[in-house]
This record gives sequence, structure tokens and C-alpha cells, in this order.
Amino acid sequence: MPRFDVTIAGELNLDLILYGLPADLPPERELLVDRMMLTLGSSSAIVAHNLAALGCKVGFISRIGNDALGAIAIERLSDGGVDVSKVRREEGDKQTGLTVILQRALERNILTYPGTIFDLTLEDLDLEYLTDAGHFHLSSYYLQRGLHAQVGELFRRLKAEGLTISLDTNDDPEDRWEGGLSDVLRYVDVFLPNAREARLITKSNDLETAVARLAEQVPLVVIKLGEQGAMAQRGPERFRSPAVKVSFVDPVGAGDSFDAGFLSQYVHGADLPTCLAAGNKAGAFSTTKPGGTEAFRDRQRQDEFWKQNA
Repeated sequence: MPRFDVTIAGELNLDLILYGLPADLPPERELLVDRMMLTLGSSSAIVAHNLAALGCKVGFISRIGNDALGAIAIERLSDGGVDVSKVRREEGDKQTGLTVILQRALERNILTYPGTIFDLTLEDLDLEYLTDAGHFHLSSYYLQRGLHAQVGELFRRLKAEGLTISLDTNDDPEDRWEGGLSDVLRYVDVFLPNAREARLITKSNDLETAVARLAEQVPLVVIKLGEQGAMAQRGPERFRSPAVKVSFVDPVGAGDSFDAGFLSQYVHGADLPTCLAAGNKAGAFSTTKPGGTEAFRDRQRQDEFWKQNA
């Protein structure tokens, strides 16, 4: 039996979330916030942490700086049950990345200092470690700049070893939505964009057209629809699942938490309605606490939420 259910290679950093800023941010003014949260961030780490919280065995490869932020990030991930034995601390001046999120009532700004995020390359990845699993997941395709040109080769090697693969591109900071994604998608079993990302990737204003184009390239396309829940397209089959209603704090990491919920069932062979429902449940649960992982750090609260939304 493989050591892990899922392995992940990607970025590891913290999120600093500031709440209560005004809609306009005038220059040269000292603006006050209502509250803040420093929490485990990065899409890759949020998926890994929450997969482990949902009972999966998870292995993780990344680079961090030899600094306090990196130490906190790796401690949070390890405390969550993720194997971090392959996370590499860089010596020198390069620091761990940090994302600052300016969260307001109806919108947010996301500012990321990449730090070591761009440094991960194919040479950093222990293929024997990654393939000691049934499934591999990659998040933040456009942020993995050191790995970007080699993702196709990585996926080819993983597929040759019998792994299934999922991909969530997340946002493209350059807003170009190019970079050889079509060549990468041919190795992907599950593609997990949100509706906006699906339209931008396919250069279509119409979601149905976007889904149809993606379904021609990937066996299973899962679209996150926010308050409308989620849908999946597998060949000609369409599945939908409604969102779970919760008392909302912030949307940080909700999409990544959806990925974790969906994959926690997918890797164990569940049917698509079950996978979608688990994704929606995990995404909703994430929003009940600040950041993408804080809700999942309370196991008793998590168990109660799952029972209430069975």
C-alpha cells in the first residue's frame, strides 16, 4: 500500500488578513483596521492541511526561508498532520513568502511577496516520495515559476507511475492565462477551477462554453460556483451540488478547502455527488473562521459541523 493518499508539491507561506478597511485607500493616510489574523496560507498548504484534517495521509514538498515565517508555516502544517520531512529550508537572505489580504465587506485585495515561492524546481522534488501515493495535486500553477516549464514533465512521470492527478491553477497574477496549460491538462484527471478562472482560461465569456471546451481536454472538470455550490462535467454527464449555508467570516481559502473536501472523497473512490457535496461542505466550513485552515484546526467543531450537514 502507498504511504500517502495524496502528495502535493508547491508553495508554503502565511496569510496576514486585515479586516475593516474602507473601500477607498487614500495614499499617505494611516488607516486603522478592526482586527487581524496571521494564519497558514498558500493554496498548496491549505489543501494539504485540510486534506489531513479530513482523514487523508498527505505528503508535502516545498521551499521556505530560514526565518520565523517559515518556521511558523511548517509548524502549522506539521501540527495539522501533514508530513513535512521533504520541506527544504533555504539558507541566505531569501525569505518565506507572505500574502497580505485586505478584506472588506464585499471585496478584497490580495498582495503577495513571493519569497521562496518561485524557487521550487523539478530538481527539488523527490519522485520516489511523490509517487508513494495514489494521487498528486498541484495548486497555484501560475505562481510555481521555478517549476512552471517542467510541470508537464512532472505530470508525465507521475502518470507513468500510475497516479491520478488534480490541478487548480488559482489566479494568474499577470492576467495572461497562457503558459502551456493546454499541454499540461492532457495529463490531468481532475481540473478544479472556479467559474471566473474557467472563463479566462478558455477565453470565453460564457461558462457553458468554457466547461465544454475544458471537458474536451480533461476527463473530469469541477467548477466552483461560490454561493451557487459546484458542478462537475464528466463527458456528457453533468452533476450539481448546492452550497452549504453558514455564518460567513471570510472567503479566504474557501476554494482550496473545496478542493480538499472533494479530493478527500475522490481518492477513496466515492461517486461524484458525494465528492461534490464534500467539497461544498469543506469550502463552507472554511469560511466560518478567518483564513483557510483555522476552522479545520478545531476537530470537535469540524465533527459537529459534518454531523449537522450530513
